Amino acid sequence: MLKIGQFTDTFLPIVDGVGRVVQAYSETLCKMGHQVTVVAPMYDTGFQGGFPFQLVEYVGSSVPGMKQYKVGEAVLDAHYRHRIRMIDLDLIHAHSPFTAGSEALRLASVRKLPLVATFHSKYYDDFLKATRSESIAKMGVKLVVSFYNRCDEVWAVGKNTADVLREYGYEGEIQVMPNGATLRTVSPGDVEQVNLRWNLGTDPLILFVGQMDWKKNILTVLEACAEMKKAGTKCRLLLAGQGMDMNAIGQKIHELNIQDRAEQIGHITDASLLDALYARADLFAFPSLYDAAPMVVREAAVMGTPSVMVRNSTAAEIIRHGENGLLCDNDPKDLARVMTEALKEPEKLSLIGETARETIPVPWEKVLETAVERYERLIALGKEGKLKDKRKRVL
Repeated sequence: MLKIGQFTDTFLPIVDGVGRVVQAYSETLCKMGHQVTVVAPMYDTGFQGGFPFQLVEYVGSSVPGMKQYKVGEAVLDAHYRHRIRMIDLDLIHAHSPFTAGSEALRLASVRKLPLVATFHSKYYDDFLKATRSESIAKMGVKLVVSFYNRCDEVWAVGKNTADVLREYGYEGEIQVMPNGATLRTVSPGDVEQVNLRWNLGTDPLILFVGQMDWKKNILTVLEACAEMKKAGTKCRLLLAGQGMDMNAIGQKIHELNIQDRAEQIGHITDASLLDALYARADLFAFPSLYDAAPMVVREAAVMGTPSVMVRNSTAAEIIRHGENGLLCDNDPKDLARVMTEALKEPEKLSLIGETARETIPVPWEKVLETAVERYERLIALGKEGKLKDKRKRVL
């Protein structure tokens, strides 16, 4: 039995991509007989029972402009320090280079434990949006690379994502460790509830799930919807999620005069309801240029729903046009064209969805079998004193 620490800056009840990856890692590792401790900022002080893993939180503060996220210095939280001292760990896995990553690095240094870190996101884009300064964004990326340079092993969620980290300046070895998916089924009754709740009738449904943040290229989806309305193409667009640009997105829906067919439906916490939305959708529109290996595309594929993504984007690495998904240019007119043509041939679209189901989702159990092999190798090397000293002792 391994004792693994999973360190993350986002976790339940926030269910962004990274938080959901950490939850899947933790639950699957526990099913495999391992002991998992999740370390994250405190998001909810309510009842937190029912997890198969241990959750150790530290006090966090809201991020300006992104109130749903928290950051904090774990080492300053006396209650956290007391709890973490009592927990034995064999290895630490960091899913963020920021505050949770700093604590992962500190603890790994103090205890002389192996440290694995996964690169999930295009942080330069985040820095640039937050600061509007290329020089500050470049400085931020240097700090990110410095963090990964001090880890014993670095993972990326896809080949294209690994290329992004190399573009940032990281020169070490990178292991590609793709995200998995939870294979589930949905009942016809749940799908019918979706129809009734949002009064969909028989209209084709285009779905977007993700942060309500312009960086997800949501404007392209909205403008494509407007193009389809002008052309007289029948469809509905539902956007599920929350985020800093919710109000602006709502205003844009009205500016484009598509409020009769486009609707924000908020953050969906009920997994069965989200599954039913995926299953009801004819197309999953996800033209993000920001995302690396989006969980939502895999979740849509589990339900047999094909995704439309931007050609040559990092996120579209798993898509083969016309086989297990659809590709478009980063242009609303081309996105509208691709979706319109697809909706005209529902039988062909259904076959593409079935191929997506067969080729895109990889069960988390299979992913974690490989992860555990990597964990065991690093733990063995650590015990033999064969890991390179990549970091100074941090007290």
